Amino acid sequence: MRYRPEDTERWLPEPPKDPRRGQFARDRARVVHSSALRRLSAKTQVVGPASDEFVRNRLTHSLEVAQVGRELGSALGCDPDIVDAACLAHDLGHPPFGHNGESALDEICADIGGFEGNAQTLRVLTRLEPKVVGPERDYGLNLTRATLDAATKYPWRQGESLTSRKFGVYDDDLDVFGWLREGAPQKRRCIEAQVMDLADDVAYSVHDVEDAIVSHRFDPRLLEEPGETERIAAQVRAWYLPDVPESDLAEGLERLRRHPAWVTSFAGDYPSMAALKDMTSQFIGRFIRSVEEATHAASQLPPDQPLTRYGADLVVPPETAVEIGVLKGLAAVYVMTVEDRQPLYTRQRELLMELVQTLEDKAPTALDLPFAAAWKAAADDAGRLRAVIDQVASLTDARAVAWHHELLSPSNAG
Repeated sequence: MRYRPEDTERWLPEPPKDPRRGQFARDRARVVHSSALRRLSAKTQVVGPASDEFVRNRLTHSLEVAQVGRELGSALGCDPDIVDAACLAHDLGHPPFGHNGESALDEICADIGGFEGNAQTLRVLTRLEPKVVGPERDYGLNLTRATLDAATKYPWRQGESLTSRKFGVYDDDLDVFGWLREGAPQKRRCIEAQVMDLADDVAYSVHDVEDAIVSHRFDPRLLEEPGETERIAAQVRAWYLPDVPESDLAEGLERLRRHPAWVTSFAGDYPSMAALKDMTSQFIGRFIRSVEEATHAASQLPPDQPLTRYGADLVVPPETAVEIGVLKGLAAVYVMTVEDRQPLYTRQRELLMELVQTLEDKAPTALDLPFAAAWKAAADDAGRLRAVIDQVASLTDARAVAWHHELLSPSNAG
């Protein structure tokens, strides 16, 4: 299935531009040059971006996701610029402090439709990022239908999925959501979005373990201790793969440990750094090859037939899904759930809640001009709160901390 003319349409039609560059290449360029992408360099991935010069932030993670996704998408016949743009854009809606900040804003927004990083990404792409202005509203980057659909990881509203709490659109963005989903099967993701989602899983599963090893939060020798495999399997079932037996998860971990590239210890010197990098590369290649082969085998299409939009679905072999889940579990056990980080997580949530409350009290004058304009234009309290949330979600970790201090320090509290 090739791309159709309607796939290249934009919500707000634009005058013709240089024909030497395709519409999807133009989409990718708009994401690359966006201020929202630049801000990801100062937003938490797993460990705070200022904690270490080596660990990933949201921007470096997004670049790595784009590389993985572009390679897999190209092998399947997807337009590489669509996949690249979707991968670069997939985390644009994430607020300060990663998923911890996301849960705090979701709690604040419980009465107005919640907060979800993926729904916020759609909002950034179609409303908040300054690029295209129409006669009655802002259009964000005004990307093509195919690229916006590829960036929509959860194509449903809050509460419409029986298997996931996540969702991809707020009620006040249903107009553009309806447009980008025209002709799409209900709640089904296009294959480009499936590639983006898998690339995200692959990148952060492998790289978060790499970061954990380099930062000495995870020592591979710990896996030799009694009970560690069971602890990891239980965490994977709790967070990622609830339907997979712990015995299968234990077998998946053992497969990875038997791989020739598995790093058994880490000294921090050049040879061990090189060995660790080789392990991440080998595992990414392992996962991508297995998915590519399984997807082509299941498509029943000629090998030279491109797999695009709704012409096929991505196939992730069960063993591959287990191995990716186990790596995510390692990061969860040794980084995200450790007791010494819980006070930090609590303080981050408190900071965002206090910042939102203070900005509500001081709006619109305390808000940046674009968000102040949205606050003034809002028809009700829900719309005004959403404008404040849009402002806070846009902040980097450092600016959230600094602005909180500026607004709530004793000298300014009055």
